[in-house]
Amino acid sequence: MTKTFVCAVDVGTGSARAGILDSEGNLLGRADHPIAMHQPKPDHAEHDSEDIWSAVCKSVRSALDKSGVAAGDIAGISFDATCSLVARDRQGDQISVSVTGEKRWDTLVWLDHRAIAEADECTASGHTVLDYIGGVMSPEMETPKLMWLKRHLPNAWNEAGYLFDLADFLTWKASGSLARSQCTLTAKWTYLAHEEKSWRRDFFDLVGLSDLFEHGNLPEKASPVGADIGPLKAKAAAELGLTEKCRVGAGVIDAYAGALGVLGGFAGDEKNISRHLALIAGTSSCVMAMSLDPQPFAGVWGPYYGAALPTLWLSEGGQSATGALLDHIIRWHGAGGEPDAAMHMKIARRVAELRVEDGDALAARLHVLPDFHGNRSPLADPHAVGVISGLTLDSSFDSLCKLYWRTAVGIALGVRHVLEALNENGYLIDTLHVTGGHTKNPLLMELYADATGCTVVEPLADEAVLLGTGMVAATAAGLYPDLNAACVAMQQGGRTRAPNKEAGARFDRDYRIFLEMHRHRQALDAIG
Repeated sequence: MTKTFVCAVDVGTGSARAGILDSEGNLLGRADHPIAMHQPKPDHAEHDSEDIWSAVCKSVRSALDKSGVAAGDIAGISFDATCSLVARDRQGDQISVSVTGEKRWDTLVWLDHRAIAEADECTASGHTVLDYIGGVMSPEMETPKLMWLKRHLPNAWNEAGYLFDLADFLTWKASGSLARSQCTLTAKWTYLAHEEKSWRRDFFDLVGLSDLFEHGNLPEKASPVGADIGPLKAKAAAELGLTEKCRVGAGVIDAYAGALGVLGGFAGDEKNISRHLALIAGTSSCVMAMSLDPQPFAGVWGPYYGAALPTLWLSEGGQSATGALLDHIIRWHGAGGEPDAAMHMKIARRVAELRVEDGDALAARLHVLPDFHGNRSPLADPHAVGVISGLTLDSSFDSLCKLYWRTAVGIALGVRHVLEALNENGYLIDTLHVTGGHTKNPLLMELYADATGCTVVEPLADEAVLLGTGMVAATAAGLYPDLNAACVAMQQGGRTRAPNKEAGARFDRDYRIFLEMHRHRQALDAIG
């Protein structure tokens, strides 16, 4: 009997990655290809969706070649992607969402914050849909981006015939299906999956988007994650190097794929899954917790029904800039430079030496509030700014290392802040499952345990996001009866790190200062 395999595609902020996995979740071949990002103005960030599709195709063909698997043995494919917004005209061709008017820039990147004013308007509406996004609309969600597009680029809006979350755009390119994922619509489009009438059209009327369905080609009902939405169409199969036998699964937002990759093993233990938090950490960080019952509260997105596992509610928090913030600190400091992997490791090694010399006293008066790109959780304040307290005239490399170390502490304390909010509102989280680029940073991995007091699990799977998307693809291909079964069968386990109890008092002190800095910033803003 021929063994069957699946293809998982992950589209991040800067690249598209593809992986070929077997039905047990083992990654057999992986490849990536960069994608372009255009930033014509501050807070504006745009992709070219055709450039993304080209990068996807190159990555899939390369991963397939590396895996040694025959194209005809790939039974399913699925996509995860950032929650970016793709606009197409009524013929399905590109239309510009850029102030430059260039047609190729047809995608608003998730981190684009041009629609802050529109997000504030959504929040001020007080509509019921806000109860399922933590009470505050984020400019990283699609509604404010759509409002901005209609107001500022009316010609583009009038031309629009299709509006997609990026993961749904990719399944459309692959299959021709206009199906939309329950993950994308619930998490970013105010779709209430738990209600019979899931779209609250009066909300769109209220914010000036009464014609959204005319321009967006949105379905009345979303497709569950992993639903089989059809085979690859001939053109896509040829471009991907696969066959038309390959089934396409309704995809997920990238962080949700990571949540499946690290928490999927608990799909058969739904009563205890609320003890576990997925931390998907790279350029930004997302934290995801799941539970049997909805846990609504201000400052954390959700609860979203069936946005990852089919019968569970998911709460999502996060930090808008974490890896990006450490990169920024390196570029910003006089002793810094290009924030490549070698520079990060050089700094980490020197921090380790300085800690041996100074112990807990290392940069003890230096404190960083890491909200340089707003506070996604638990304050849900896109207007929040970063704060550094304790600077001197020292511009040496060691001063960079100290600032980097204390920035990393601030990032870990930000996770503690989100955890505290979750546990005050019905969760009992004591274990963090970390995946993404931060697993390569020894300082952050130590701090996530010690600064939060939680056990940290690092997945054995090199690519937990690809693994999660592979689980989705395997479900669509019919390799398992449902997504829960695929997750349990394909999970890979992880390495465990216990928190250092002796470090607790130090980080308790730092956390008190961290909270006080939040209060001071609010006081300064009030005076201003």
